[in-house]
Amino acid sequence: MSPSSPGDPGGPVAPRARRPWKAIVGAVLVTALLALYVWQVAGRAAALIRTGEPAAMAIGAGVLVLPLLVVGLVGREFLLAGTVQRMADVLAAGGRLPVDELPRSPGGRIDRAAADEAFEPYRAAVEAQPESWEAWYHLAFAYDASGDRKRAREALRAAARLYRARPR
Repeated sequence: MSPSSPGDPGGPVAPRARRPWKAIVGAVLVTALLALYVWQVAGRAAALIRTGEPAAMAIGAGVLVLPLLVVGLVGREFLLAGTVQRMADVLAAGGRLPVDELPRSPGGRIDRAAADEAFEPYRAAVEAQPESWEAWYHLAFAYDASGDRKRAREALRAAARLYRARPR
């Protein structure tokens, strides 16, 4: 949030972020390898189903569930990644992208006490504005800095849901 916005937790802001091309290329390569694996598993499942034997058909149907599940989960993650990037672009354009300025150990670990202290204003902002995708976005990164990856992901999904539902 910017210093002039209501519900401002007082956090610092960042300049326009660069696009993470290396991460995108890596994600596409890993997804392509996963697609080859899924193709092979689906082919084996189809072969089992075509045998006509009840036990083999049941196993083939069970194995076919895995590729379908993988495709759905990968699609969901790419949708989230695209939405998060669009949210980051909006925040960066307005100078409201969160900056990680937390103190770190020589090994690079975030000082847990400082992260916990910095977390509170973002939690309060979400409580004050539960329908604000921006507040949830900032909370997600505060959770991440505090080391709570599960809640960070949940908050990021909430931010993405609110962002997609906002009037355009």
